[in-house]
Amino acid sequence: MAAEVEMKPENLVYAKPRLITDKTMHYCPGCSHGVVHKLVAEVIDEMGLEHDAIGISPVGCAVLAYDYIDIDWVESAHGRATTLATAIKRLRPDKMVFTYQGDGDLAAIGTGETIHAGNRGENITIIFINNAIYGMTGGQMAPTTLVGMKTATTPYGRDTHLNGYPYKIGEVMSLLDGVCYVTRQSVHTPAAVRKAKKAIRKAFENSMAGRGLSLVEIVATCNSGWKLSPVEANRWMEEHMMEFYPLGDLKDTEKK
Repeated sequence: MAAEVEMKPENLVYAKPRLITDKTMHYCPGCSHGVVHKLVAEVIDEMGLEHDAIGISPVGCAVLAYDYIDIDWVESAHGRATTLATAIKRLRPDKMVFTYQGDGDLAAIGTGETIHAGNRGENITIIFINNAIYGMTGGQMAPTTLVGMKTATTPYGRDTHLNGYPYKIGEVMSLLDGVCYVTRQSVHTPAAVRKAKKAIRKAFENSMAGRGLSLVEIVATCNSGWKLSPVEANRWMEEHMMEFYPLGDLKDTEKK
């Protein structure tokens, strides 16, 4: 039997984030949620906010986020995450409060709450997962579904005359004076993961500094809803999603 090698901190290349629990995640293989959970957990740990972070998980694929990241969580009604986050942050301004929402929750039933929280300049962060489909409920069209994209409710593709146009919530939020930071990232490559982590940290720092609302949009895959393999889903996202939802910062008041 080979001798066991003692892993010292200076030799450590990779490890499971300390705040990620041992519970098996329910997400489909290839889903972007698991990677984003990892980044959120790492940033909270690195910022020393383990006991000062409060996450809000509403209805959607990530409704069970509280099972996977070992911090304080509050579950909200569908679409009301930013409203609940507003109350918590105003009651406990010393806490780092963030929501974790999908496109159906944030940009459909929660559109009003999202926009008004941004307009008020609430000192919270929104982590927004945009996979252009309703993943949890069966793959129906979402506000973010691309024109021509096939879903359970648009089997012939999204038709603008019947279904309207995709909703660019990031661009809308960037127009509000109370919003200090809007960025659109992805987690489909190692380089993209590093950029997304940096964006999440910046958003959390904004929240703690009282600069206003930050929105980190993650252009994500839903290979189950898209009826593609994980590899094909990443390729389709690069070829189609990122053309309509280009990556990068949409607003950063600090740079001004």
